Amino acid sequence: MSKRNAKKQALDYHQYPTPGKLEVIPTTPHSSQKDLALAYSPGVAEPCLEIEKDPSKAYDYTSKGNLVAVISNGTAVLGLGDIGAEASKPVMEGKGLLFKIFADIDVFDIEVNEKDPDKFVEIVKAIAPTFGGINLEDIKAPEAFLIEDRLKEELNIPVMHDDQHGTAIISGAALLNALELANKKIEDVRIVVNGAGAAAISCSNIYIELGAKREHILMADSKGIIHHDRLDSLSDQKKQFATKEPLYSLEEALKDADVFIGLSKGDVLTPEMLNSMGPDPIVFAMANPVPEIDYDLAMATREDVLMATGRSDHPNQVNNVLGFPYIFRGALDVRASTINMEMKIAAVHAVANLAKELVPQEVSSVYNEVNLSFGKEYIIPKPFDPRLAVQVSMAVGKAAIESGVAKRTNIDWEAYATKLEKRVGVNNEITKMLQAKTMASKATKRLVFCEADEFNVLKAIEICKEDGIAEPVLLGNKAKIHAAIEEHDLNLDFESLEIHDPKADESETLRDKYAEHFWKKKQRRGVRLYDAQKIMRERNYFGSMMVDVGDADAMVTGYTRSYAASSKPILDSLDLREGINKAVGMMIVITHKGPVFLSDVALNEDPSAEEIVEITKLTHDAVKQFGTDPRVALLSYSNMGSSKMKSPRGVSQAVKTLHETYPDMIVDGELQADIALSKEKIQEYYPFSKLAGGAANTLIFPNLSAGNISYRMMTGIRESDELIGPILLGLEKPVHILQMGSDVKDIVNMAMVAVYDAQYILKN
Repeated sequence: MSKRNAKKQALDYHQYPTPGKLEVIPTTPHSSQKDLALAYSPGVAEPCLEIEKDPSKAYDYTSKGNLVAVISNGTAVLGLGDIGAEASKPVMEGKGLLFKIFADIDVFDIEVNEKDPDKFVEIVKAIAPTFGGINLEDIKAPEAFLIEDRLKEELNIPVMHDDQHGTAIISGAALLNALELANKKIEDVRIVVNGAGAAAISCSNIYIELGAKREHILMADSKGIIHHDRLDSLSDQKKQFATKEPLYSLEEALKDADVFIGLSKGDVLTPEMLNSMGPDPIVFAMANPVPEIDYDLAMATREDVLMATGRSDHPNQVNNVLGFPYIFRGALDVRASTINMEMKIAAVHAVANLAKELVPQEVSSVYNEVNLSFGKEYIIPKPFDPRLAVQVSMAVGKAAIESGVAKRTNIDWEAYATKLEKRVGVNNEITKMLQAKTMASKATKRLVFCEADEFNVLKAIEICKEDGIAEPVLLGNKAKIHAAIEEHDLNLDFESLEIHDPKADESETLRDKYAEHFWKKKQRRGVRLYDAQKIMRERNYFGSMMVDVGDADAMVTGYTRSYAASSKPILDSLDLREGINKAVGMMIVITHKGPVFLSDVALNEDPSAEEIVEITKLTHDAVKQFGTDPRVALLSYSNMGSSKMKSPRGVSQAVKTLHETYPDMIVDGELQADIALSKEKIQEYYPFSKLAGGAANTLIFPNLSAGNISYRMMTGIRESDELIGPILLGLEKPVHILQMGSDVKDIVNMAMVAVYDAQYILKN
């Protein structure tokens, strides 16, 4: 990708659809005057008075217990340096995003325009009552040490400067495992740390806590090895690592060393230096984006090197996201007053031990690995490993209790683990699963994009190609496609793309091939060869035939036309699966509580009871295909026979048939939508129901109007919810229809659905 295009992508990501990456959403009812009277005056006085009597009640009556401040003064932002408080805001918002998606922790990012450490501390102390924890970020050393130490001493909530301790904790876990593989003991090894900032000091202190000897650690800054000869010019933090050995350069220090820890700048470790290290050297080159030594160069220099970097495109990425979300999660949940060394060491061991466990296939798939297992290329877990949330959070919480800094000590750990599993990451399980399945496939599927001369579609094609989701086949006007690629500087090589324009003379051979195939399928239904040849100039017919004859594996269309207009050629061209009488349109709504599946929302106008049964079965099987256990509610405006009108009677009859035909299916109705989606209401009103014990996650509508109106209303009201679909179910070949005018993300999601569908059909 060109630098210009990468810059535009980054800026667009932060500007659209809404500037920034975070928003505040109400969590309580607020639609009536009564709600507002409880939320504010006069009702709000009651919790205020309770908190006045007992400040700990703030955890019961406010969001304090799940709210972290990400605070910076912008003096050491990433690799950008002192860019100021306001310029640091995108980074702080990004940190907030990571807190939320990995640990379901809410964040206010706070950028403080103050460089004086004493004044900065006073500002943070003054706002601390708002928060359950404080994450300090991107503050330059040595002020970072002073600020963190004072805040930890003067506040009674967890405070952590992640730049220091996050890197220390994750690299500490990686170091323990690397030493185990190298058959070396931490108390024996000689460690050279290049860099002497906040992260380097914290890393070294963690290593000492893990058993390394201080006298075995040599630290270098921009002036060379930190030596006793320089004591007068060293900060207090550096002084503790000053050596008396006659070593003054990095090159001298590395001779026969066991471990190199790079927290400095790129390309400072030469092959000659690496060759001078002892046997089975451990090299953590964590400078970003350019490591202290290039990964491939290091591996080519020594076969016995065990390497980690800060980059995601090489094995063993030392990534703070493996730690900080879960450290705060555990600390918040036991209401810890601090994050102490015991909690950090517990996190180190939790991360290290997880890397030795059997890796679930879904985690391997996300990273396009056949079989991740503990070894030289896997010494620390991957960021998207869902087990981190449970194991690290629990380890930190237990350590807080055992070390006496937790206010909540009576924890049912088994129930807590279950709660974490449900709480963390449920909102993107479907998309993560789709990414895992599509990107892990050895045989890349050929995916037809019918409106490839539209910019949003082209942008989605770029992403699909870059991420290895599919090999795109483009239908459209070649001149328009070429112009759009050039105008928007897309990372697409026009000459290597497979592009077909069904209207162009050069597509005549394929047009004739597909027309004959279509004619043979339809000749006994009044279709002439001439008719078939004529309609093959239309992209949806042309693309459908590409898939039907096997020239492509799947197709996505619908960007420029209504669902009805797009579906007609597809349903006209492709056969239904054996035993299926109706195609169905299913929508997936990905909410913060998990996915909800809606059907039928696109095709069947007024289905009979028998057709509702078929729609339900087809949808039920599709939900299972997406890795979710279906709990199906057949919806109506009445509940369990309370109305004798025609529509509810049809739904009731369908439910009766489903219970008789599929006794193991968790399905019931007829139910109103609010009842179906409430575990508590189902249990209270209908304890005899098959849905009792949990809310429905799959909703079957009684007719097309109800389904279509419902999902479009959800689209308009809740922009924060992600929608995928409507997904076309029941066809023999995987062809799917976008909503007209879909954004790029929607198109990519639908592309993943189409590829996954192709994999599933091939498998079955």
